[in-house]
Amino acid sequence: MQRREALKKGFKIASLLLCGGFIWSVGAKGDSKVFLRPPGALKEQNFISKCIKCGLCVKACPYNTLKLASINHSAAIGTPFFMPRNIPCYMCEDIPCAEICPTGALDINLLKTNGKLDIKKSKMGVAIVDDKTCVAYWGIQCDICYRACPVMDKALFLDYKHNERTSKHAFLLPVIDSTYCTGCGKCERACITKKASISVIPREFVIGKSNDNYVKGWIEGADKKLKDADTKIYLDKKETLDYLNSENLQ
Repeated sequence: MQRREALKKGFKIASLLLCGGFIWSVGAKGDSKVFLRPPGALKEQNFISKCIKCGLCVKACPYNTLKLASINHSAAIGTPFFMPRNIPCYMCEDIPCAEICPTGALDINLLKTNGKLDIKKSKMGVAIVDDKTCVAYWGIQCDICYRACPVMDKALFLDYKHNERTSKHAFLLPVIDSTYCTGCGKCERACITKKASISVIPREFVIGKSNDNYVKGWIEGADKKLKDADTKIYLDKKETLDYLNSENLQ
């Protein structure tokens, strides 16, 4: 009996190890690409805590953009995400994915201007350009990402520069303004290079934060923070004279 029980226990342990190894191997081979959340998504940790993995947003998407993450994806299993190189967000004006969310993981209030739905308020990610592989930076005329952008001339504009190498042509260089970029990924989807030279990634990986002490003097009202600041210079005359008369002055 003891031998039989020992064999059973050993078989169970071996099965668990094999199963665990299989799951690990699947996860290791899984899609490690950066993923994007739907419009109105809260910051990642808050989103994860509120999303109940119901899949309603996925069903509501008319373009099959959204998918539910499986063990093969880097996103939390069961949560909605999309990869713009496959299918971008097509910026539905009625934003059905966020409207149907029952928990606020997709917060429709983040997508409103003056109380009205405004898909251009989306902050799904931000586009970045690889100027080493973007053919526009080689001098080849290409503006397909620019023409694909739903916030053209704001989120993505062209910077015209003289091509000194040929002295005959101009560069039409795509430039991103993160203030207006929605992260829809239509530019990435449209890119003509084998691997997209313009990619959309989550904003927290890209957007910096400046120190609060800086003042943008060219922006009206930005100097309000100086209203109560003490800008007087206080000098101790004796200390100044002692310093000037000291032998250590260089």
